[in-house]
Amino acid sequence: MDIPENNIPELKDADFQETVITDSEEKMNTAVTEVYDASQIQVLEGLEAVRKRPGMYIGSTGPRGLHHLVYEILDNSIDEALAGYCTHIEVEILPGDVITVRDNGRGIPTDINEKQGLPAVTVVLTVLHAGGKFGGSGYKVSGGLHGVGSSVVNALSEWLEVEVSQNGHIYKQRFERGAIVTDLEIIGDTTETGTLVRFKADPEIFTETTVYEYETLQRRIREQAFLNAGLRISLTDRRDEENIIEDVYCFEGGLSSFVQYINESRALTPLHDTPMHFSVVKGDRSAEVAIMYNDSYNENIQSFANNVRTIDGGTHETGFKNALTRVFNDYGRKYNFLKDADKNLSGDDVREGITAVISVKLTDAEFEGQTKGKLGNTDITPLVNQMVYEKLSTYFEENPSVARAIFNKALDASRAREAARKAKELARRKSALEGNSLPGKLADCTDKNPENTELYIVEGDSAGGSAKEGRDRRTQAILALWGKMLNVEKSRIDKVIGNEKLVPVVLALGTGIGEDFDITKLRYHKVVIMADADVDGAHIRTLLLTFFFRYMRPLIEQGFVYIAQPPLFKISKGKRHEYAYSDEERDKFLEEMGQGCSVQRYKGLGEMDPEQLWETTMDPERRTMLRVNLSDAEEADETFSILMGDKVEPRKDFIEKNAKFVQNLDI
Repeated sequence: MDIPENNIPELKDADFQETVITDSEEKMNTAVTEVYDASQIQVLEGLEAVRKRPGMYIGSTGPRGLHHLVYEILDNSIDEALAGYCTHIEVEILPGDVITVRDNGRGIPTDINEKQGLPAVTVVLTVLHAGGKFGGSGYKVSGGLHGVGSSVVNALSEWLEVEVSQNGHIYKQRFERGAIVTDLEIIGDTTETGTLVRFKADPEIFTETTVYEYETLQRRIREQAFLNAGLRISLTDRRDEENIIEDVYCFEGGLSSFVQYINESRALTPLHDTPMHFSVVKGDRSAEVAIMYNDSYNENIQSFANNVRTIDGGTHETGFKNALTRVFNDYGRKYNFLKDADKNLSGDDVREGITAVISVKLTDAEFEGQTKGKLGNTDITPLVNQMVYEKLSTYFEENPSVARAIFNKALDASRAREAARKAKELARRKSALEGNSLPGKLADCTDKNPENTELYIVEGDSAGGSAKEGRDRRTQAILALWGKMLNVEKSRIDKVIGNEKLVPVVLALGTGIGEDFDITKLRYHKVVIMADADVDGAHIRTLLLTFFFRYMRPLIEQGFVYIAQPPLFKISKGKRHEYAYSDEERDKFLEEMGQGCSVQRYKGLGEMDPEQLWETTMDPERRTMLRVNLSDAEEADETFSILMGDKVEPRKDFIEKNAKFVQNLDI
């Protein structure tokens, strides 16, 4: 979740002048004589374009893109399950981080493709936009609609091998960096059918890491098992032969099991015993929804189209949300829970505490981009809308006690939202949230360009005093906080708006919060949380991060939030002083400096004088900071729910499980 800031040097104008302009007259003459003609146009053949611009096809060449390779091959096997031919998929991580995906589907065709003059399996793995998903009878419903998945994985792998069991034979072919190494050949006989793909990600492409995280693949595979009721998917990690890890997932309950799992994993208390489950099939389109309300103040809606997670929503989510709001308001008016003078409930009101999974399946699904973040098919909106409205209305009629419990929660949310609106209006009249006034605890900087400035949110007045004295007054602002602030995970927005600990943060940043949040008004492009390296400091950091995640999420999404890393120890011998940020670093300095060293353990930031705080924690030339990176919003949502929720046992389990990954209690 955290990325160290490595003090990357800024490029100055002089740097560009040195490299671009060596002699102005000569450059001017060269510019006049240069010719832009057909010889300068490059045409990238085959999979060369993928290796040249991998981010266009898999999003990034970091850990997210690395795992995306597995998802592409897994999705092909899932498509076989959707077509009714696959019941079991096996995914293995082998030593050296080699991935194997095996299914018992029909197998990729091995006969000759007439247009290409090559076996179909070879075409699928070497030609972009080649596959059985562009119409015809190959796949009526599919997540991999662009026909680039398998070929992209092949292009970005150091090597890839495919084995197809089909027609009584086992066929095999090998590729290296997308190029054919061996022809398709028969290596054995079999009575089974299916496809096996084995590959190793290319370190020339994935320079950051080629090591897979078991938990990341586990989440994806478990998700797919939920979405395909009855499909068995196994994940095995064989990288350590003495400690083989294996999980097998198969959920007959499908989406109902999914929403129950989401609530349980976040330690949320449901408002009703069993999920609401609705489905409809109309021609070649189908929609399925599972809903379960809980006692939290947050919404969690996950949507899928042809088993592909649509993280940015789309037309299916629009249909669901519109129907949900209409059902609540119609129900409230019908039974006089909403009086004539009452306003309708808003979408935010009726979605408070909801956990819902929406899954649609359709032919010719239209996704935005290869990463498929948003569904665009407009004809799916009325299908989902009508299904949810009719079936949820019937459910409310048949389950009045559940309906009333959920409706009362929405009413409470509406009242709280109205109270928050009035509080914001009052605050605006007093110029509190408009940015015209700044909190008294803020020691602002003189530079008003947000790109140059930093806000340090500091725990405690004594540490705040040292930070104010030691800072660079031109670019560094200090906001001192005292005591522990509100846990927003357990509070509605009306409590957040007027909280004396949070209002100064909102005022200093200038962005507003919640639905009024405007990132363009951010006054500092580095928001640095600076707290003690102890349990209390960790609690302060988590409370602030929870607040940012719930009410100012773009701050994290766009990389504006950092965590300062103050040292734990000062090691001194004579005139030499070294600062250690961990027990290991302390021991290293003690061994290096020899006997006669004195060790000072900093119990808090307040123990440092301004000069020490500057040179260890605030000086851009020497400091180390962690940038908070929201690589997985769903995982972050689950983590905050566990850490800041009411139940102790899940929090204890989480801490015990993850303690080995934590240094200095940083989140």
